[in-house]
Amino acid sequence: MHKYIEFFFWICISVVLYTYFGYGFFLFTLVKFKRLFKKKGIIKLKNNPNVTLLIVAYNEEDHIREKIENSLNLDYPEKKIQILVVTDGSDDRTPEIVRSFPNVKLMHKPNRRGKILAVERAMPEATGEIVVFTDANTLLNRKALKNIVRNFANKEVGVVAGEKRILQKKVDEAAGAGEGLYWRYESALKKWDDELCSVMGAAGELFAIRKQLFESIPGDSIIEDFYLSFKIIQKGYKIAYEPEAYALEEPSISVTEELKRKIRISAGGIQSIARLKEFLNPFKYGLITFQYISHRVLRWTLAPLSLPIVFLTNVFLLSHGAIYQYICSIQVLFYLTALIGYLMEKKRVRFKLLFIPFYFCMMNYAVFAGFFRYIRGAQPVMWEKASRRRP
Repeated sequence: MHKYIEFFFWICISVVLYTYFGYGFFLFTLVKFKRLFKKKGIIKLKNNPNVTLLIVAYNEEDHIREKIENSLNLDYPEKKIQILVVTDGSDDRTPEIVRSFPNVKLMHKPNRRGKILAVERAMPEATGEIVVFTDANTLLNRKALKNIVRNFANKEVGVVAGEKRILQKKVDEAAGAGEGLYWRYESALKKWDDELCSVMGAAGELFAIRKQLFESIPGDSIIEDFYLSFKIIQKGYKIAYEPEAYALEEPSISVTEELKRKIRISAGGIQSIARLKEFLNPFKYGLITFQYISHRVLRWTLAPLSLPIVFLTNVFLLSHGAIYQYICSIQVLFYLTALIGYLMEKKRVRFKLLFIPFYFCMMNYAVFAGFFRYIRGAQPVMWEKASRRRP
């Protein structure tokens, strides 16, 4: 019996190591090899296309003024940019603040029907051939539009993902420390994914599409930006990555708020896997399938499931060799460090090194919570966003 458990242990530990470390290393190696034969060229746009900057805001009175001022100061020809703000359901001062800017088009309805329907209502009013989506609680670097739009000079590009950066301070807690490290690693993976073939989805903080490629999204989609970007890949286009177009965002105000956000994303990830199952076919999508499974599917399915299995089977195998005792000691130390990080966070003691194991465990717990929320149908499309630090 122990041989089967031993086999199961090594399979699960391989899944964990590949998902969180191995894929990044393998991807980097493939990209370095590809560079030997083909260098990534820079294609320049002959003219700046008309752009619509689309901001969907719900009760964002704390951020919307700064967001609009930031948008109006972007380095892009004034006559070629339309700033469009949709505030469906906002019952605070958000619509009033938007109206105070004459160069900004406001679309407001008193009833809240969710972000997806708000976007669909706004798209016919978008005058730009390129539509740039950005969240109301983020700030863009001054050249974000020029840098993100230049990628569309490549006719194969249908979506461009910008970079998300977390503003951190020395006093940041686990949410900020972990979130910042996570997004730095994600940014590196996106850069290499882009060089190999295509980025694996776009995040709502900042991404752009060719308007002609937009299509209706199922009204119950949880992470609509990810789903929309993959439907454009399905049309034969790729997702490019532009690190020089970035959105700055404050970290979640607490671990509880960050966990709420992660559970929603995990539920949406499970939903997306079910709806985008055709991308699991390597005979049809080739490298896209390899990247999709390695970067997304494993993170939302087998890797989190493997973590407790690795620990339990490791305990059973303790008497079967020093290697198992050594691995078990590493696991116990890691989880104890995560527990200490959690306890220190509760007491508001700041030590970022301990927050990394804690954040890792929290992310994987969120996958389990998101999975059960999804199968129960308990994850609403219209959710209460995670609270972030005030600007």
